[in-house]
Amino acid sequence: MSNARRILVYVALPLLVLFGARQFVAESFRIPSLSMSPTLRTGDHVVANKLAYRLGSPRVGDLAVLEAPTGEVMAKRIVALGGQRVAIRDGVLFVDRHRRDEPYVDHDMVDGFFFGPERVPAGDVFVMGDNRGDSEDSRDYGPIPHDRLIGRIDLRVPSIGRLIGA
Repeated sequence: MSNARRILVYVALPLLVLFGARQFVAESFRIPSLSMSPTLRTGDHVVANKLAYRLGSPRVGDLAVLEAPTGEVMAKRIVALGGQRVAIRDGVLFVDRHRRDEPYVDHDMVDGFFFGPERVPAGDVFVMGDNRGDSEDSRDYGPIPHDRLIGRIDLRVPSIGRLIGA
């Protein structure tokens, strides 16, 4: 093998593998807003497992990276699946008439909010931010089709400022 080919293989192959992994396996995203606080905060980084929804199905409670109907990429929590009925009464989430225990939600911040009931279409998921008082989610733009789910968040890395206590 010539030196030029060898160099091309040593440079191009790792780049091709890296690009392929980012495109099909996992991708890093930065959290731009407080809509998932306190679970995820502005500046945190997450790694989305893109195989999770290609090889499996979304589950209630998953933190997911998705493409909203506006085209914006965002992180949200899946709170209901296709066929389930979603309602919010006085800030409390009900799925199929059962109250959901959501210890990550500050209910003092969402008191007095009402929504639904609405049935999630088959093949869709209903997503919400953990910071219910400051989140654009399925209450605003409707359920999300499975093909708009980019990946399940399997790794969270706090921002540098949070790590050093700044």
